[in-house]
Amino acid sequence: MLVTGCSTGIGRATALALARAGFPVWASARRVETLVELRQAGCRTIELDVTDEQSRTNAVRSIEAEYRAVGVLVNNAGHGGGGPVEEVTLGLVREVFETNVFGLIGMCQLVLPGMRARRGGVIVNLGSAAGLVTPPTGCPYAMSKYALESLCDALRLEVAPFGIQVVLIEPGAVRTQFLANSERHQPQGHQGGPYEPFKASVERMTARAHREGARDVLTAQDVTNVILKAVTARRPKARYKVGSQSRLAPVARQLLGDRGWDAFMRRMVPFPVDE
Repeated sequence: MLVTGCSTGIGRATALALARAGFPVWASARRVETLVELRQAGCRTIELDVTDEQSRTNAVRSIEAEYRAVGVLVNNAGHGGGGPVEEVTLGLVREVFETNVFGLIGMCQLVLPGMRARRGGVIVNLGSAAGLVTPPTGCPYAMSKYALESLCDALRLEVAPFGIQVVLIEPGAVRTQFLANSERHQPQGHQGGPYEPFKASVERMTARAHREGARDVLTAQDVTNVILKAVTARRPKARYKVGSQSRLAPVARQLLGDRGWDAFMRRMVPFPVDE
């Protein structure tokens, strides 16, 4: 089993859980020195930058040299960031898609030949509730997670004849370091701009959603438990919605329609404008 993005959060928790369940696990990260705890727990560790083609190839080939194929791939590595569309740089959009979409596709392309040869395998992709309902200032992160929805629908049908399962995990807000990391990728140089009141409202909403003890916030272990369930199931579901945000927000979005949803979001994230 190969898990990407194991330095913190869901990736680290997943690698530990799989190892403790008795599976041979390769935990990966861009900086292998962040994986010492996982190595001590029984994981094999490997350097892997999913945005680098050679790094992806080296990692998969190393595992195949020992096991002939990657039996389970957990595409967890992710890049956050977002802001008002007018302010987001195209450089940030490219960075997010390089990790969340292009790097993920590259990993799938590398493991699929081995999985087809052994007539089986599981690919688990980490999506998000943001790929179901886009929050304001959620782009480009939400855009990348919407792309995974489409990717998984196509890939699932393509590889099913070869005995390969494709699973999409759709968690709501998760209390990990990912939020702090995402804040470092916000557009810079727009302080005091026209969207400043709106961004302040979004920050307050996000802080409420992630505060300690918040009812709807998930832990990394909550998501890990679902991943473990998916990879051990004989016939895993195509999608696993984790948490009330993923389950309820899309239903509300559909029932309210565009105007109703927009009105609801304006109440949730007020945007004062000077008359």
